[in-house]
Amino acid sequence: MSAPHAPDDFAGPLADVFGDRRHAAALARLLVSPDAALPVPPAVERAVWDRAGAHDRASAAGLLSRARADLAEPWPQPLAHDAARVHRDGDRATWEKAAFARQHRLTRLAVAAALTGEAAWIDEVADGVQLLCEQSSWCWPAHDDTFSRHGAVLATVTDPYLDLGAGEVAAQLAWLDQLLGTPLDEHYPGLRTRIRHEVRTRIIAPFVNRRDWHWIGLDGHVHNWNPWIHANVLVTALRLLDGADDGMLRAEVIALVIAGLDRYVAALPADGAVDEGYSYWWAGAARALEALDLLAHATDGALDALPAVPALRETVAFPHRCQLGDGWVVDIADGQARPSEPQPWDTLFRAARRVGDSEAEAFARAHRDVRVSEALGLGRTLRALTDGAWLAASPTPSPLPRDVWLPSTQVLLTRENGGSPFGLTLVAKGGHNDENHNHNDVGELIVCSDGVPVLVDAGRPTYTATTFGSDRYDIWTMQSTWHNVPQVAGTAQAAGAAFAARDVAVRIDDAAGALSLELVGAYPQPALLSWRRSMTLDRAARRVVVDDAWELADDAPAGTMIRMLVAGAVRLSSGVAHITPLAGASPVAVRWEGGIPARLIERPLEDPMLSEVWGEALTMIELDVGDRRAVSVAVERDKTSEGEGR
Repeated sequence: MSAPHAPDDFAGPLADVFGDRRHAAALARLLVSPDAALPVPPAVERAVWDRAGAHDRASAAGLLSRARADLAEPWPQPLAHDAARVHRDGDRATWEKAAFARQHRLTRLAVAAALTGEAAWIDEVADGVQLLCEQSSWCWPAHDDTFSRHGAVLATVTDPYLDLGAGEVAAQLAWLDQLLGTPLDEHYPGLRTRIRHEVRTRIIAPFVNRRDWHWIGLDGHVHNWNPWIHANVLVTALRLLDGADDGMLRAEVIALVIAGLDRYVAALPADGAVDEGYSYWWAGAARALEALDLLAHATDGALDALPAVPALRETVAFPHRCQLGDGWVVDIADGQARPSEPQPWDTLFRAARRVGDSEAEAFARAHRDVRVSEALGLGRTLRALTDGAWLAASPTPSPLPRDVWLPSTQVLLTRENGGSPFGLTLVAKGGHNDENHNHNDVGELIVCSDGVPVLVDAGRPTYTATTFGSDRYDIWTMQSTWHNVPQVAGTAQAAGAAFAARDVAVRIDDAAGALSLELVGAYPQPALLSWRRSMTLDRAARRVVVDDAWELADDAPAGTMIRMLVAGAVRLSSGVAHITPLAGASPVAVRWEGGIPARLIERPLEDPMLSEVWGEALTMIELDVGDRRAVSVAVERDKTSEGEGR
């Protein structure tokens, strides 16, 4: 492996806090030894692991049960023809499902070995490690650039691509080495040497020798890949660059990691919001928080940025600011309104305590009884099982702030009463149509009854090759046509940063929460002269009102519609739609002026990423506003329905 390129001299908030200590020469003196660099005790420390199993019996029992069930099944095998499918029919999920299952199984087995102390598990762990070392590529095929660089549909093993998947495997092996290094040496001498060889070849060499990785953010475009990959490279370097001559290389790699993370932290807005949405906060900002927490540990507190950077302190609050109620979240951008993936609540807990955010800590503690899942990854699983403060924490109610305004993304959340999901909640969005994981949704609104979305954002479908390609907006969930925004003169919104909200104004007081904005810039329709939308939650009237007023040129085409996507059962009558929401929430009525033609368009949901949230279908209410120039729509409790609610 050649020497690293010239150091990345990017200077952002981390550089301000760390100063010259972020450079390799100083890091070489600050970093603790590899066997002490990861904050998880090895399995040979039986007192710690016996306590871990006793503190979280439900999680330990579940992991052990699933690990024992694995013994009767063959190891999952990612296959070549499934890897090639991303180039043939766009399917990326089949290969990924097998690869993820293999890693999840290895995590369960490693935890079983630590919880029980039984040597019999080491054979199974060794099988899993060897399979990963023999796997041609750790990169997910949908990310690999082997086709563009080499004309190949399968990974080019002499030119490994460092993506999310490769980083995840490397970090998994590093955490496993920390946990089970001693028994692996006893039962499989040489296997840990193989791990280090593969990591150097697939991770360290590409990281230091190829510095044009798009995810570094050299062009200023920074997204969740940056902290996710840098965090995993950090784990890998801290633990596995432990040879006699590795000290300076280890420090140089970590210096590059710090500079890379600094680009992400510098891009965080002052309000801590993440335009990729709630789901990707856990895969982006949370990864940055974990990396910085690990860096502080690995330098005995000498490099501790989290309390010192305002945007990091603010982003700790982002998850609870996205809550709607009882597991429902704001799902603007790619995500699910009711997330199915497990989250590392202990990560949020630690960060909240570090920055002194009591509401963020309460939100994490509200999930204290959620069982730990191997789907989190080995490192997150081990930390959740061994963090004494987290294990000792008791559950608390989830905070539900009455009003949240995030100016960087122009998202407003406002509810009838703070601290309670009951009643109506309005989420309104401005922004632009070139956000990370963008949907064309300038002017979008979500309305909830008792914390359950009724006027909804459909969210993300299962990812395919199309999802992040040039045909992204052929997918219906990405189009403005299937969001709660107008269709203007037969024209949908267009993608691009230029298609944005203008003249945005927010109001928050005891009487109301409201967002008002001009939508003319979001539509590539020259006949549109102005479209002013105001979305208001009137707390006293217990009503959400959407006022649209617009101007069109005399020769504007027909086809101007107000559209509202609904979850639940819908019954249409003159000037009103009666809606029975999901999850037993109180019924609502959507009302508009009489005489406006309305129709219901059912959208069947065949994709499980959507149907597991919304059921078999969503329904679009479409109002044909004809030659009108203003329409007001109100959403309120439906007092004509039985079981009006709480």
